[in-house]
Amino acid sequence: MCGRFNLQPDGKTEAMLRHLKVSGTPRYAADIAPGAVISMVRGGAQERELATAIWWLLLDPTTLKPNYQYASFNSRYDKLNEPRALAYHPFRTSRCIIPASAFVEGLGDKQTYHKIEHVDRAIAFGGLYRTYVNAATGAVVHGASIITLPPVDKWRTIHPKSLPLMLDVDDEDLLSRWLDPACTEISVFADVLKPVLRQPQWVTPIDKPGTWRVVGESKLIS
Repeated sequence: MCGRFNLQPDGKTEAMLRHLKVSGTPRYAADIAPGAVISMVRGGAQERELATAIWWLLLDPTTLKPNYQYASFNSRYDKLNEPRALAYHPFRTSRCIIPASAFVEGLGDKQTYHKIEHVDRAIAFGGLYRTYVNAATGAVVHGASIITLPPVDKWRTIHPKSLPLMLDVDDEDLLSRWLDPACTEISVFADVLKPVLRQPQWVTPIDKPGTWRVVGESKLIS
């Protein structure tokens, strides 16, 4: 994933949060980069809540700021089952949903970038989080990341290296398990981790991450 997304108050986010049975106002932003404060949905089937987190899974336990020595705003699918990997325990006990309106992907040539958004709905990134507590002050901060999957052929001219995990919010059974910290049997997520485009997407050429300036016509991928 290129490392940029946004969250807009366009009605789609509110509709998704109502569907997820959470209340509150998320942190809207036109451009969100790694290390920024974001909104996430966490909890169990009966106790979901909208919370804030830093978009970086590994935080410094003293400062509660991103540990930039390791890039941890994404968690690769092939690290989820490595016991020594940062994402191993969060994948089993602290999964979350990170809402987004659109995100940016790059081809890898530092010239070709696209804005990706779902048709008529917000995006529910499948994410992980860790909770940090400052021993001196008692301050509590969450660090979060977005899971990335193997690439899909339909994205070969967009981002041929990976695909962010985007959950199907219409699958209530999946959502209940994903957000339930007591669901530690991760084999139930085997199909979720398959690289599949589950929703039609508008793909629009832009100049670069951060500016989001449209430079071409949108096309539909499904």
